[in-house]
Amino acid sequence: MAISKKELEFNINDDQMRLKISALERELNTIYQGGGKKRIDKLHDSGKMTARERIDMLLDSNTERVEVGAFAGYGMYKEHGGCPAGGVVIVIGYVSGKQCIVVANDATVKAGAWFPITGKKNLRAQEIAMENNLPIIYLVDSAGVYLPMQDEIFPDKEHFGRIFRNNAVMSSMGIVQIAAVMGSCVAGGAYLPIMSDESLIVNKTGTIFLAGSYLVKAAVGETIDNETLGGAVTHTEISGVCDYNAENDEDCLKTIRDIMDKIGKSDDAGFDRKETKLPKVDVKSVYGILPADRSKPYDTKELLKAIVDDSELTEYKANYGKTIICAYARIDGWSVGIVANQREIVKNAKGEMQFGGVIYTDSADKAARFIMNCNQKNIPLVFVQDVTGFMVGSKSEHAGIIKDGAKMVNAMANSVVPKFTIVVGNSYGAGNYAMCGKAYDPRLIVGWPTAEIAVMGGASAAKTLLQIEVASMKARGEEITPEREKELFDTIKNRYDSQISPYYAASRLWIDAIIDPAETRKVVSMGIEMANHKKADKKYNVGVIQT
Repeated sequence: MAISKKELEFNINDDQMRLKISALERELNTIYQGGGKKRIDKLHDSGKMTARERIDMLLDSNTERVEVGAFAGYGMYKEHGGCPAGGVVIVIGYVSGKQCIVVANDATVKAGAWFPITGKKNLRAQEIAMENNLPIIYLVDSAGVYLPMQDEIFPDKEHFGRIFRNNAVMSSMGIVQIAAVMGSCVAGGAYLPIMSDESLIVNKTGTIFLAGSYLVKAAVGETIDNETLGGAVTHTEISGVCDYNAENDEDCLKTIRDIMDKIGKSDDAGFDRKETKLPKVDVKSVYGILPADRSKPYDTKELLKAIVDDSELTEYKANYGKTIICAYARIDGWSVGIVANQREIVKNAKGEMQFGGVIYTDSADKAARFIMNCNQKNIPLVFVQDVTGFMVGSKSEHAGIIKDGAKMVNAMANSVVPKFTIVVGNSYGAGNYAMCGKAYDPRLIVGWPTAEIAVMGGASAAKTLLQIEVASMKARGEEITPEREKELFDTIKNRYDSQISPYYAASRLWIDAIIDPAETRKVVSMGIEMANHKKADKKYNVGVIQT
């Protein structure tokens, strides 16, 4: 039987998505090795577990987890030997049945030293804890600031010192903080476990001091070994700095689980949840729905039906502002309001064609109203991005696209219900902002392997940059042949394409993770569960919006 054109395109799309997922898994497997096998073996020889082994033992078995920032530092710091996962592993998971966030220094990466991206990643973990009233557990094993880059990590507002400021703020907010010193804890870093609610230290391998034995000798002339200076016995029997002396990593992690087991329940935010229903459509069908050619249209509703419970959407203003889909649904039982870019080419009420992925005045107006409704009803928002930006041209300007775009941004930015963002395709220009990009405080923001985040697409940007470059060369009297112009275009486009990839975004923590599309339901569900730990700090008020 002959295969139809639609089936052929589906198979091509499916193949391309699976290739991207395989590439993603290969990169992650490399990152999971941290500083490499030799350093892992050395750590084991000293009686210690790796950061990931510690997390695996700490978290409840056979439960879901979401890793944040696995690609942090990806492709960066090559002159310093690289920094896999930013030298720290951060996971949202469950300990003794309690959802929490775990931060574990990776001692196989430069002895757990802090690079600039390490600081940014740690601050992201604390931000998640503060936004969601989520208990945070620190597994400390760090040599402190990476000195060759100290000027980029030490003194500024979003640098190393902000960690301790956040420790104090979280304490005042009543957020549970538990710290386990399972290796080095040096200099300013020594304040982190002591500013936590409770602290543990592992005998013979954990040490805390403001200055190590060599520096003490140089500074005050005192000769002393590190264990006597700041080991487990010293800090649990003499100084009283730590609360628990653990015999080894296993004993330490068991004690943390015992502590977490006793934590009481706080009031939740009241988000609605019912029994979960799987989508009627196979979740992995999205592999074939999303076109391999990102310029091609597709029906976003078909994609959403593979994500939401029972494949059921209650669409708001279905026949108005069709380039944005607004719909109520459930994901893993949780009630959600979905704002998604429609990538089909559609007709508006006047019969005019509207390009998919573009935000028009009517769709911006609709989205703003829907966002306000979700805040009124206490329904978390899920933004599904595949957006090329707002519509331009005289017709849109005269219709007030700037005003309606501002209305949508205002409604979204002031939202008090939690927001979650899934970048499935394009995330260009002001469309990134309106659809809740990183600057607008989504509780979690993740990308599929097909995500692209930039001011504009690669081809458009390359053409613009090429025009500037050619004009400059001609002004210098250089002759530009068609061959030379094509060479310049390819060079510019390749450079730009590398910067719009999801890996580039994830390495800089513009997104929290790159995920297999099949994990979308899990990420949203765990995100809403953590957000449900904390009621909104204020009532919804959109401020001044022009009508």
